Amino acid sequence: MHDNHRFKSGFISIIGRPNVGKSTFLNRVIGQKIAIMSDKPQTTRNKIQGVLTREKSQMVFIDTPGIHKPKHKLGEFMVKVSKNTLREVDLIMFMVNAEEKIGKGDEFIMELLSETNTPVFLVINKIDKIHPDELLEIIDAYREKMDFAEIIPISALEGNNVERLLETIENYLPEGPQYYPSDQVTDHPERFIISELIREKVLHLTREEIPHSVAVIIDKIRRDEKNENLIHVNATIMVERDSQKGIIIGKGGSLLKEVGTQARKDIEMLLGSKVYLELWVKVQKDWRNKITYLRDFGYREDEY
Repeated sequence: MHDNHRFKSGFISIIGRPNVGKSTFLNRVIGQKIAIMSDKPQTTRNKIQGVLTREKSQMVFIDTPGIHKPKHKLGEFMVKVSKNTLREVDLIMFMVNAEEKIGKGDEFIMELLSETNTPVFLVINKIDKIHPDELLEIIDAYREKMDFAEIIPISALEGNNVERLLETIENYLPEGPQYYPSDQVTDHPERFIISELIREKVLHLTREEIPHSVAVIIDKIRRDEKNENLIHVNATIMVERDSQKGIIIGKGGSLLKEVGTQARKDIEMLLGSKVYLELWVKVQKDWRNKITYLRDFGYREDEY
């Protein structure tokens, strides 16, 4: 086991306009193509895009969707969600493309970032595409707009300076546990989507009675040993109070059963396979403030 006093870990949000090279960066540091399963942008939740485990640290990279100018109510809600995420992560990487001028999208992101106390790195990507002299101008242009904890130019494609960026991130991360097994490089997008599908049914069927403070943890996904075409999914619905647990279970278990039936249909569509879905409801006081507890929680496969 690691010497826990020195092992560092944390959550890093990568934000930036489309086409700044976020996936090129992730594929370089994590070393394999990260599969994206759904074309539909994940609306409200953060998606773990990759986990990098090094000798003395573990970095969990998170995509924070919806940081853009709100066009309507949902947009405003999204920005609020994004702002909350920015408070919860340990570090923010604001990635920009060296070939593009600062745009409105960038300015809006910087406005949001200036309101957070989380350290923000400006990561200028695609420096292989420009003349070194231009780099200073770009750095100055951004520096005028905002104070960054670090400014690091990289080429994710060629690998220039990427190691230095990772080492600098390591310096900023707090001491902490290893959240994910070393061989796990990405939190299966399927896991994420399945938990969202179940959560959506819970909120839909309980209407106003259950606040949004409900989470769904996927405990286990596995193929049936005897039947290739059957997938077992075990999930726990987390609530904060006993009264909420009662509402979700319903009279004689009726509501939970309905949640299961509706979610199972969607999961079968998603996985293209028959699904056996088992749901539990668990009360964990104040789980939302225990984000690390929550991360820990989703991976209890060693118990089985």
